[in-house]
Amino acid sequence: MTRRKSPTTRKPGSGTAPKSGPGRRKNRGKPHPGAIQLYGQHAVLAALGNPRRACRRLLLTAEARRRLGARLDRALQGSAESPAPEVVAAEREEIAAALAPDAVHQGLLLSVAPLPQPSLAQWLDALPDTPKGRRDLVVVLDRVTDPRNVGAILRSAAAFGALAVVTTERNAAPESGVLAKAASGAFERLAYIRETNLSRALKTLRDRGFRTLGLAAEATRTIDREDPGRRGALVMGAEGDGLRRLTREACDSLVRLPTAPGFGQLNVSAAAAVALYALSGARR
Repeated sequence: MTRRKSPTTRKPGSGTAPKSGPGRRKNRGKPHPGAIQLYGQHAVLAALGNPRRACRRLLLTAEARRRLGARLDRALQGSAESPAPEVVAAEREEIAAALAPDAVHQGLLLSVAPLPQPSLAQWLDALPDTPKGRRDLVVVLDRVTDPRNVGAILRSAAAFGALAVVTTERNAAPESGVLAKAASGAFERLAYIRETNLSRALKTLRDRGFRTLGLAAEATRTIDREDPGRRGALVMGAEGDGLRRLTREACDSLVRLPTAPGFGQLNVSAAAAVALYALSGARR
């Protein structure tokens, strides 16, 4: 694969940089039409290192350039299939102005095209046979809409060996900078599949050998006593409402976390981490 030289950082006022000025500098943080703004060290470096991700422009502070050093240089080594983005020197205030007030950008703002995602059927067709001693894990989300929760679930899914997160086309968190920041790089590693009909998606998973386990507080069986076999799908609902009736009926069984009596429910992302740990522990 032929490597392209990573572009040098443009400095405001240099011969190749755009002319300086309040209006022009303000527009540099504006994304291309249809683009997504990623920010934060882990999300940006993961996107730069993903050959499937089309990266367009990186706004970068001098402090972030010094801090990341060779790691950033390696990430910026584009290829013929995935060219390196334009790199533009920027001030922290310029990056902050393009984001929500509470966004922790760490001196990096990357404009990218949305990441292409497969349908569930396409992903399953490309899934290799499960090696002996391994377990294929999938997380299924029923109307979990908070991007920070979904990002944290993606992070836990990647940490405990899950391969994909499946959710609904509507009433779900779309790809965004907030989601990618919470996922801390995991969004670039896992498939994030959105299906129109979740009950049908669960049937498709069952037909392909996945045992579907719905997490429900009122279930009598705890997840640590459940063995989904070589392929398992953890199905989770929104906080408060939980799983919808049709989703529950589409699961092979309902399980709960072995929490202390009277404690109540965990946050959905915390519950996902505990449940995935229990399932991955069963795999080991």
